[in-house]
Amino acid sequence: MSIPAHVAIIMDGNGRWAKARALPRVAGHRAGVEALRKTVRNAGDMGIGWLTVYAFSSENWSRPKSEVSDLMGLLKIFIRRDLAELHQNGVRVRIIGERDGLESDIRTLLEEAEALTHQNRKMNLVIAFNYGGRDEIARAARRVSEAVAAGTLEASEINAETFGTFLDTAGFPDPDLVIRTSGEMRLSNFLPWQTAYSEFVFLPCFWPDFGRADLEEAVRAYAARERRYGGVAARDVAL
Repeated sequence: MSIPAHVAIIMDGNGRWAKARALPRVAGHRAGVEALRKTVRNAGDMGIGWLTVYAFSSENWSRPKSEVSDLMGLLKIFIRRDLAELHQNGVRVRIIGERDGLESDIRTLLEEAEALTHQNRKMNLVIAFNYGGRDEIARAARRVSEAVAAGTLEASEINAETFGTFLDTAGFPDPDLVIRTSGEMRLSNFLPWQTAYSEFVFLPCFWPDFGRADLEEAVRAYAARERRYGGVAARDVAL
């Protein structure tokens, strides 16, 4: 079976999972952290070299303050409790998203996670935090314009490849497979540039219920597809 090199996941459905069980939303987020922990291990076991997860979008700040506070607390717990194990297992942690304006303790925690695991090469865990795809592209465009104004980049040199080097994901491979849980079928501002030719799998389960069997199901669906990148299938060329 063909294993995707890079899997990106929109971890959706924590709140609905909790509501279905008459539990507070924070209980769903806690269960979601457990699902993330297991998924990182399962992805590593399956030979997936890159795993990107949509942890907190730039739009999530509009949620009730109590829920945002709970989410920040869970992020701190995840990194502090799991960072040693991730490091021991050769996982390199990468963070994408806007960092300006973050609370100093959150920003420091993210930077420490990146610094500690910088030399690890077994697997890459990319955490999209305070991330929005349109915001990422706008920030990249601003950096491009600043480079042109500074004379370090010629306008004639700007193309898709050059622009990509100004994105948060510069140097990362594009996702081969994007998985979204909870049955929703949209990107929700997640990696719109990078997923131009990704395969998508939408699963009905809520994120806290996502397990190895669900990951394997998505990978099997990916393996059964023929990626054409805008071209034509090999069978069609022969006709």
